[in-house]
Amino acid sequence: MHTLPSHAMRPLCLNPSLCSSRFPFFSFSIPIFHKFKNNPTIYKKSQKGPPFFSIRCCGSGSVTAKPSWELRRNRAAVQEPDEKVVALRQLFTKPGIGIDAYIIPSQDAHQSEFIAECYMRRAYISGFTGSAGTAIVTKDKAALWTDGRYFLQAEKQLNSSWKLMRAGNFGVPQASEWLTDVLAPGGRVGIDPFLFSYDAAEELKEVIYKKNLELVYLYDLNLVDEIWKESRPKPPNKPIRVHDLKYAGIDVVSKLSSLRAELVAAGSSAIVISMLDEVAWLLNLRGSDVPHSPVMYAYLIVEIDAAKLFVDDSKVTSEVMYHLKKAGVELRPYDSILSEIRRLAVEGAHLWLDTSSVNAAIVETYKAACDKYLMNRGSRGKTKNKQYFESDSLPVGPSGVYMQSPVSLAKALKNPSELEGMQNSHLRDAAALAQFWCWLEEEIHKNMKLTEVDLADKLLEFRSKQDGFLDTSFDTISGSGANGAIIHYTPEAESCSVVDPNKLFLLDSGAQYVDGTTDITRTVHFGEPTAREKECFTRVLKGHIALDEAVFPENTPGFVLDAFARSALWKIGLDYRHGTGHGVGAALNVHEGPQSISFRYGNVTPLQKGMIVSNEPGYYEDHAFGIRIENLLCVQEINTPNRYGGIEYLGFEKLTFFPIQVYYLSFFVNLPLYVKIRFSTHFSVH
Repeated sequence: MHTLPSHAMRPLCLNPSLCSSRFPFFSFSIPIFHKFKNNPTIYKKSQKGPPFFSIRCCGSGSVTAKPSWELRRNRAAVQEPDEKVVALRQLFTKPGIGIDAYIIPSQDAHQSEFIAECYMRRAYISGFTGSAGTAIVTKDKAALWTDGRYFLQAEKQLNSSWKLMRAGNFGVPQASEWLTDVLAPGGRVGIDPFLFSYDAAEELKEVIYKKNLELVYLYDLNLVDEIWKESRPKPPNKPIRVHDLKYAGIDVVSKLSSLRAELVAAGSSAIVISMLDEVAWLLNLRGSDVPHSPVMYAYLIVEIDAAKLFVDDSKVTSEVMYHLKKAGVELRPYDSILSEIRRLAVEGAHLWLDTSSVNAAIVETYKAACDKYLMNRGSRGKTKNKQYFESDSLPVGPSGVYMQSPVSLAKALKNPSELEGMQNSHLRDAAALAQFWCWLEEEIHKNMKLTEVDLADKLLEFRSKQDGFLDTSFDTISGSGANGAIIHYTPEAESCSVVDPNKLFLLDSGAQYVDGTTDITRTVHFGEPTAREKECFTRVLKGHIALDEAVFPENTPGFVLDAFARSALWKIGLDYRHGTGHGVGAALNVHEGPQSISFRYGNVTPLQKGMIVSNEPGYYEDHAFGIRIENLLCVQEINTPNRYGGIEYLGFEKLTFFPIQVYYLSFFVNLPLYVKIRFSTHFSVH
């Protein structure tokens, strides 16, 4: 699956600057919570870089398709009424609200990429179902921002009441800038503080304050929920399960012990964990609350001598209860998180908060409680965003420790059991893919009429027969011809295309197994591709191979490697609008941070041994075709003949075990012989 456009696998922000024997190099003696070997300031909020998508996707003179804005011109001339938007605006003037604009992000209270249906507020209000985007409704305007992966999809799904803002394109303002342009001084901008990270909310507040606009936190109600009413889906309540130690590799007691050592070292007495995959990883639990992601809605607070899981206890089985009790973890109601935050402040806790992921409601509640504590002590001072690292420098009373969650990196560095599970799940996944492609080729030769949805469903059928299969890891992207150019295309039965054997076909899919997570993309042609398609495919493949073969010194951040994958395209003035690689969880989220491979250099997280990343360059011609080739890779040490500077050199080991079609390369002879053999292997399924 294409990589997320954020710096550290976070969802789209209002302002992009925020936003075993097989693996002998691992040993259980290494610490669970690792330190970066370079400047520790990378734990802090990323420094501001260039705007989103500063690299452009250049077109070609041979493309004759009309630009997308021209296709929308006629129907946009007459604005369609939107009953939901009208109903939302009517709430603006209600007592206790009094706002001039309302922002609806994609996220839930945990900043998740994939969310439960009951939290899909932006999709409900706008009709746009892509996973990344921000909607803003004012008293007379409605606009939606999304990135280059979703431009074509948004054009199809938004009615004419909405204006599509193509984030990163020249002349397109950021959402916060747009607000300052369309609202009069003194205007009030409302948000649900549970749906914004503290950093995102603060940056928004800072920008609009300069134009005399006020950010209003609406703690007690979400305006979209108010108009959604009874038709809103119920919150998920499927049971939680224990993730077996043979797959997890490290028990919960050991993980909590290592985390508490980090708390002490940072001068903290407690930490709030709000990212769902971090909670699941730390407690060796898995859930079914979120489509495609084996997580459950929960918060976790870990103190020096206690741990509390905030979750709907109807999901907690007796097995899970026993599992948590052994680790010293107590249960609390999910909705009681803010009262617990206040309690910690009253008791003088030095609370570790990752403000890039913890929502603004939690952070502001803690800050307000700290201020109240100080006032009750007779002090008029306010809390400061100060970090405390040594126990002898701890202040009197509660204070915040604002740093990146240490769980993020610990989770990214896979242990031997997690890597073995990833390898085994990829082998089973490859068997299912081999069966699928053999079946598809036979059906094509029989001139069977198959739709994009038919193919996605058939692939699911083959995968579901594999041991340990649980779910897909994202909605399958099955695109024939022009639909392949929609980077995050999801076919729907009533509107999808019939697969045309005379056009390129792109299939991006993945699965969740009990022991691992997969993500793979292949682009194929069943007939004779054009010379243009051959050249583009070849250049994408050359970029894929260049990254696959890369060797680099330790402490190298992913953005340094991004050009390896783009270079062949750049030579003829082509590019693509997404990053090249994202992190992948072990039997967890298909997108995880903090690592990535992208042209956005704000993420300086170095690639380290045990990290898993995707390798997925592509090329897309709007309304014509799309090409993407993706494998998953594990970072490993490379035994180079030299060690310049006395440091380690790293490279990649493939986890994906499925071949790439190469019979239509435009200059196949220019590829090394071993590459021809390596990438031309056929699977034979018996």
